Amino acid sequence: MAAFARRGLKVAPFKVGPDFIDPGHHSLIAGCTSRNLDGWMLDRAYNRSLFKRHAGQADMAVIEGVMGLYDGFSGRSEAGSSAQMAKWLGVPVLLAVDARSMARSAAALVMGFERFDPRIAFAGVVFNRVGSPRHLAYLKEALAGHVKMPCLGGLPRQPQIRIPERHLGLVTYEDHHLDAASRNLLAEWVETGMDIDRLIRDLPDLHPDAVGKPRDTTAQSTGGPRIGVARDKAFCFYYADNLDLLEAAGARLVYFSPLYDTALPQDLDGLYLGGGYPELKAAALSQNENLRRQIAAGSRAGMPIYAECGGFMYLCRQLEDTTGRPYPMCGCFPMDSRMLGRLKSLGYREVTLRRNGLLGTSGTVIRGHEFHYSDISAPPAQIERLYQVSDRSGIRQVQEGFVTGRTLGSYYHLHFGSCPRAAQSFVNHCRQYRQERSLGS
Repeated sequence: MAAFARRGLKVAPFKVGPDFIDPGHHSLIAGCTSRNLDGWMLDRAYNRSLFKRHAGQADMAVIEGVMGLYDGFSGRSEAGSSAQMAKWLGVPVLLAVDARSMARSAAALVMGFERFDPRIAFAGVVFNRVGSPRHLAYLKEALAGHVKMPCLGGLPRQPQIRIPERHLGLVTYEDHHLDAASRNLLAEWVETGMDIDRLIRDLPDLHPDAVGKPRDTTAQSTGGPRIGVARDKAFCFYYADNLDLLEAAGARLVYFSPLYDTALPQDLDGLYLGGGYPELKAAALSQNENLRRQIAAGSRAGMPIYAECGGFMYLCRQLEDTTGRPYPMCGCFPMDSRMLGRLKSLGYREVTLRRNGLLGTSGTVIRGHEFHYSDISAPPAQIERLYQVSDRSGIRQVQEGFVTGRTLGSYYHLHFGSCPRAAQSFVNHCRQYRQERSLGS
């Protein structure tokens, strides 16, 4: 992406799988929003439409895969894999192979990938962490006569090109900003190690019917409800499509920072609190008492509030860090959250609404995922649970989705693209609250 952008090409970035961190880095590099494609949360038609709509506005489309090319939900199925997405979208695959401590065996590995599924079209293979020009020559020699895909080069080991990790994955772009020098280093590394000209020359053009139109969000500028979206270093996990679908449903999104803003934006009709890292900013969030009180007051007054994972933790009474130190939070929910020293839960989730609520009517099904290192204290028996939750295999898990008034919180990151009616329902509740406020005044 950095190399294409440096050449003056407009890049449409995408990420396969339920990931918030990689798309943030993509968006910074490409200068436009990266979109999530997903073979389980989103159906084939939605993925194809999403890709067409945004790839059609750019010179190049670059999709970062998830895990290994053929890795999906199980060893028996391609479902959820990058290979499945490549076939759904009709795009070729650039195979990246870690060549560290590998020589002739690389040919067997590449040949296996090429033959495993003949329906996959390969743009080529590029070797990563190559030790020297001699090493690369050895690798190319091993490939000769064994594979059809071209070798487009080898990327040498480069210690300066590294993004640190922490729990939940890579450090976010908000905390590890790739400045102009870093982006130039990335571009230079790729331009020097790969035959970018050949890659561009051999890539297929988008078919005319694959060029999509941007989603129409004009409805959001016609006086619809104002929804405050928490967005800063503590709350940065949002699917771009969720925000687009809220706007398409008529919402006017107003961004604010629970870290730095001492008051909510004026005239709000609802709140959306996404996930992120409130545990790393717990002290600052706790010290911002006025904002916490305003959110709690809004919840008590019946303002529609939707919170996911980190946003849900923020709405609990307190957040306890890994040292056991508690920090007061908003207190909308009568539970406490605490950080653990291990992964608590990870995986795809399917939510079915047990009654009418903020995101739709009883029986509505929405898909998403769960990934966190925290848990909550035992919720009181009287607090309502809106969700019936099952994993990707269909096995019922738990009842969650805690409700108090019009405030809904859970650990699940739901993708509204799996059920656009959910976004419309949330906006409708905000619109109703706006009307109630108007009548009350």
